[in-house]
Amino acid sequence: MKGKKVFNKRLIRLVVLALSSAVILAATSTATCAQSQLYTGMPAKYVFYFIGDGLGQPQRTAAEEYYAAKTGMKPGSQSLKMGDFPAQGLTSTHANNRFITGSAAAATALACGYKTNIDYIAVDPQFRPLKTIAEMAKDRGMKVGIISSVSIDHATPACFYAHQPNRSLYHEIEHDLAGSGFDYFAGGGFKDPTGKKSKKPLGDVFAAAKKNGYSIVTDRKAFMALTPAIGKVIAYNSTLPDGKALPYQLDNTHNDITLAEFTSKGIELLDNRKGFFMMVEGGKIDWACHANDAVSAIMDTLAFDDAIGEALDFYSMHPKETIIVVTGDHECGGLALGFAGTKYDTSFDVLKKQSLSFQKFTDEFMAEYKKTHTSNADFNDILPEIERSFGLTAGGNGSFALANYELGELEKAFEQSMSRVEIKSPVDYVLYGGYDPLTVKITHILNRKAGLAWTSYSHTGVPVITSAKGVGEDIFNGYYDNTDVARKLMSIMGIKVEAENTVTDQSQKIAMAQ
Repeated sequence: MKGKKVFNKRLIRLVVLALSSAVILAATSTATCAQSQLYTGMPAKYVFYFIGDGLGQPQRTAAEEYYAAKTGMKPGSQSLKMGDFPAQGLTSTHANNRFITGSAAAATALACGYKTNIDYIAVDPQFRPLKTIAEMAKDRGMKVGIISSVSIDHATPACFYAHQPNRSLYHEIEHDLAGSGFDYFAGGGFKDPTGKKSKKPLGDVFAAAKKNGYSIVTDRKAFMALTPAIGKVIAYNSTLPDGKALPYQLDNTHNDITLAEFTSKGIELLDNRKGFFMMVEGGKIDWACHANDAVSAIMDTLAFDDAIGEALDFYSMHPKETIIVVTGDHECGGLALGFAGTKYDTSFDVLKKQSLSFQKFTDEFMAEYKKTHTSNADFNDILPEIERSFGLTAGGNGSFALANYELGELEKAFEQSMSRVEIKSPVDYVLYGGYDPLTVKITHILNRKAGLAWTSYSHTGVPVITSAKGVGEDIFNGYYDNTDVARKLMSIMGIKVEAENTVTDQSQKIAMAQ
């Protein structure tokens, strides 16, 4: 983080945002540049591709303002590392068959330069496999690393190494990973390694990976001791509390490996004379936004920015050979930086007392309370824990004090949480999004007091920001589609992009759809 404003970079961002409404109105439903600007200079040797899942401009700005409030700085005085990149562009995100995209369709666009349908993994709408930029890098002799804070078989990382008709085919995706030949996989674990959920199990994925030369590392000490001599590696955190993903940054302990540490170690293991390609996903930004937990989303955004800092450290040693691109696959939650109840006021310092994620509060405190209070549940039992975990108080005055109507909202949500009746009605979904009602209501009230609001528990269709620094950075200025992000990056790698749906590497044509 930087306390000093950089005028020209801030100006770029302001211009991009000011023009965005006019651009969106003028764009067609396909929102694709007629002729994407490409790079024709010397190729980059080192390629970093950072994808913040669910990372829209509101998430970026909220993280900046939270950090400013926490450190006692003025509003607008802080900038994320990615926000200080010299090139800033606006990127459309729609899928082939739906305006509001999903992670699989978006990641396929970002990995392959093609539009595809919802839930498809690096295949076109006719299920033909698409060559990914990571596979192209491997073909060129570069080492390849794929890192994510969610399970490594999740939609975004999968679209760089797997080819499947549906993102839910975790077992099949995992076997694509084991057979990919990529050099480094890190972050979260596997969701279906033995094929229990598969119609046609392919066998234990760990055995397949080891047979293909991968070392499996889950211990922090062993991970930190890794050297390039180890060869191919699959590394994941020893604690994977939800969906085989890393803990939320807010819940991290000293035993957990951070996204920045996975990135730093990846640089160490992948660095070689032919260069490398590394994709790093901040996946739990999206998960937190689905649950409307602003603090968890902010903390994971800052953790993602710390990982970008590792790439910047490397860039400082290889500025003429490195490109760093940061983008989002879509915005999530419809985060609004402003709430009707606070009018023009924001109080990001209200957020700093939240000490754990919505997930940990639900899985640990609420789950245990439900077990031990089957018939004697009392809302007053919960109030001390709400104060400890979120800072909200049932008495007194000030920013953290709960008004009577807010206490009423919380008590109603508590009753819904304790009812043990599955929430199916549209009204309840709008209120709680399928999450634990009390937990969601707590974060909603806390967010509102800060001056934040949400419109959805799902993705939205607003464009995202793409930032770039390094070789060919200028071509990432402007407005373009997410397919163009991949195509621009391919051109920086020396892969000749001839026309839409046709990619050649130098003079050798690559079949993009078999």
